[in-house]
Amino acid sequence: MRLSSIAITLGTFALAAGLCLVAAFFSVRLIEDSSVTGVRAELDREALTWASVDANGLQLFVIGTAPNEASRFQALSVAGRIVDTTRIIDEILVNDTSLAPPPRFSVEILRNDAGVQIIGLIPTGTNRERLITDITKLAGKDAQVSDLLEVADFENPDGWDDAMRFAVAALRSLPRSKISVEAGSVAIKAMTDSDDAKRRLEADLARRVPEGMRLALDLSAPRPVITPFTTRLLITDSGARFDACSADTEEARTQILQAATAAGLQGKASCTIGLGVPTRDWGNAIQMGIKAVSELGGDSITFSNADVTLIAKMGTTQADFDRVVGELENDLPDVFDLHAVLPKAPEETPEGPPEFTATLSKQGAIQLRGRLSSDISRTTIESYARARFGSDAVYTGARVDDTLPGSWPVRVLAALEALSKLANGAVTVTPDSVSISGNTGNQNASSEIAGLLSEKLGEAEDFNIAVVYQEKLDASLGIPTPEQCEAQIVEIVGDRKITFQPGAAALDASAKDILDDLAELLQLCGDIPLEIQGHTDSQGREIMNQQLSQQRAQSVLDALRMRRVLTASYRARGYGEENPVADNGTEEGREANRRIEFHLIQSEPEAEAETETPAEPAAEAEIEDGSEPPLDAVDDATGSGDEPADAEGPSDEQN
Repeated sequence: MRLSSIAITLGTFALAAGLCLVAAFFSVRLIEDSSVTGVRAELDREALTWASVDANGLQLFVIGTAPNEASRFQALSVAGRIVDTTRIIDEILVNDTSLAPPPRFSVEILRNDAGVQIIGLIPTGTNRERLITDITKLAGKDAQVSDLLEVADFENPDGWDDAMRFAVAALRSLPRSKISVEAGSVAIKAMTDSDDAKRRLEADLARRVPEGMRLALDLSAPRPVITPFTTRLLITDSGARFDACSADTEEARTQILQAATAAGLQGKASCTIGLGVPTRDWGNAIQMGIKAVSELGGDSITFSNADVTLIAKMGTTQADFDRVVGELENDLPDVFDLHAVLPKAPEETPEGPPEFTATLSKQGAIQLRGRLSSDISRTTIESYARARFGSDAVYTGARVDDTLPGSWPVRVLAALEALSKLANGAVTVTPDSVSISGNTGNQNASSEIAGLLSEKLGEAEDFNIAVVYQEKLDASLGIPTPEQCEAQIVEIVGDRKITFQPGAAALDASAKDILDDLAELLQLCGDIPLEIQGHTDSQGREIMNQQLSQQRAQSVLDALRMRRVLTASYRARGYGEENPVADNGTEEGREANRRIEFHLIQSEPEAEAETETPAEPAAEAEIEDGSEPPLDAVDDATGSGDEPADAEGPSDEQN
């Protein structure tokens, strides 16, 4: 009995233990399943789909490859909200982005009247919030800015920051545009209000582009209204050239340029596409006219609206002239009215042919010489010149000749109006022709002058245009004059100083910012005649002060040259202690006397007088071939004559 009782007791305990084990097993499985289910659901709600969960008893394993350390920490935090953190086993790997190739980062910014859209992929190093804020500010408070950017966890590639800064800055001037940005490159496609605005914007963007960045511009402007609608081609022994070229379509422009090339045009020629064409047959008519002049061996064909003037080369036979002109009259559309001239050799007279000349100098002074038809005509023309060029700028040396043709005053006034479109140059009026030559900052000056003369002089009139475009004279490009550059240097320097190491010519590190600012301005100013002057106080030996001032001026010149400033017309000159601006008896005065100044190199009065004399053949030749006298003559022995405006950047170090 006793054994049976013990067996029953042991059996009961064994059964209870088994039942406990079974209950514990199912309880652990229940906890495992509920923990896994709960954590997995929470991870899904947080969009952490890369993470998975497994359990082993009460331990919960979080497994997966996180895109970054922040995502790994987020996954563990999410699991900790469901189960006790002591039960969580971290088996998460973090993706090493350094081993993966970076994606192609690019952004497109689209701007129109409705607002701005910015689309693309940017690296995490880009301050997205600041970018959108900047774009919102420049777009205006009423404009809508749509942020459609995606972000990838990579460092900013080389050139990305410069490209984004340039794109945002450019967007301020581009109300209707598409800007595409990649690392190291920006492409801009935009619509401007006018051709002048297009040229100005192109120049401004090209100046501001960071070094090493690629910029692609595709700017367009509305077609201008051309009046009169003019095309003029000359054929000489040296080839063909356009004084003016207008077309109504791309096809017409191509047709005109091909005809001119066949007639001897060399190099690149421009032909403006605009509105105002008198007929859709414009391209065909120009092609016929160019072919006719070419068959005659040269001279000119002018289309001014529906009026056509053909001037044959002197010496052309009457038979050839009649044949070519007759064929052209039959072939031209009915809308055109042809006037053809076969020039005759001028009659020889003891005084030579009558002539009137007007010369406009770079300083704006104009001299009128030659012959005018009457006292009334002389008074009228002088008054017109004063109104056009300024009352103090006109010198009249013309005499009265009552034998001149009746159209003489009209021809002279038209010539002066044409001259007013130039920065400097000369016009010559004869009974047979009007010739104008000179320099201009207007790329369309030749076309405008051709249209003006054809309109004012009437049909069957001959004129010659030799006008050279110079970028430095183009006001639309915003290039300052040398005098404006000198004044802007003063503004940039202000109360700052170009500093040097004590007692040496080496530039101090603090001079970098001011030299960077000066270099940016001087790059825009171009190759102007500038003297960089070094000055010291009176302490120490005079010869040592002069040498130190020379070395410091040279150091500034070298620093500007290293910043890609054109310094061919610059010179460095040390004046030592000879030109103080304050009392050397005080520390404040000595501090003011230690300085760097920038001054324009002034031309000698004799040189200026020579360039203003229109009667000299050499000056006329320089204008005709497009060249120009040097901007300023330099006297290496004496330097500037007049004291220019001061532009100081003194050193704050001892000599």
